[in-house]
Amino acid sequence: MISFIKNLALQAGRLCLEGQKNLSLHDLEFKSEKDIVTETDKEVEAFLVKAILARYPDHGVLGEEYGAVQTKSGLRWIIDPIDGTTSFVHRLPFYSISIALEKEGEPVLGVVYAPALNQLFYAEKGKGAFVGDTAIHVSETRELDKAVMATGFACLRAGRQNNNLPIFNEIVPKLRDIRRFGSAALDLCYTALGSLDGFWEMNLNIYDIAAGTIILKEAGGVVTDFTGGRQFPEKGIAAANKALHNELVRILTGFHVL
Repeated sequence: MISFIKNLALQAGRLCLEGQKNLSLHDLEFKSEKDIVTETDKEVEAFLVKAILARYPDHGVLGEEYGAVQTKSGLRWIIDPIDGTTSFVHRLPFYSISIALEKEGEPVLGVVYAPALNQLFYAEKGKGAFVGDTAIHVSETRELDKAVMATGFACLRAGRQNNNLPIFNEIVPKLRDIRRFGSAALDLCYTALGSLDGFWEMNLNIYDIAAGTIILKEAGGVVTDFTGGRQFPEKGIAAANKALHNELVRILTGFHVL
């Protein structure tokens, strides 16, 4: 199954690269004032859903663009065809294809592919996390002032008054530095890789984080909501290695995300 999904992600990546090369203003639609969708988003999702259901017709599917195919099997694929569409539109490399398999509500398999960077991350529950053929693990950084973290601002794109800006202002002075890639799936994978020490964000959806979550967990990381609970991404998402996660949540707990 993992080989099948990795291969699908690589094929979807080729669609993205071709679509980005030929992108024009006519390919853009707006879900809201700042939330963009392209024809390539729709093409990639349709390709993935068709291929998955052809192979596993009794499975459910949840996609960002076309919604849900319901099932009683207890197995559901969660797809974000392009996580980081703004980067994709602006011809930046930090976008990804995110595919997760959920069993009875728990992610058990995840693949995240960044085609412009040719980075393929994947994990199966209990089998570790990888980029390409190389096993990966979270960083060993233990102090916030030595940490580099990432965040995002989906909350601002959605026009939320209760947003990430006060949290950003609280956390960033405590860190060595901050990075902003624009793809939550990649932020989670780079935390799994140890290139980042942690990640937090609010106002995300399950398709943004499902695959990245299992990759991070299999790399030894911890993922919770802002209070340290399991209601993510609804109550925010906080991800880091074990040592830094406690420090991150201690700060985030003071902020209300709903």
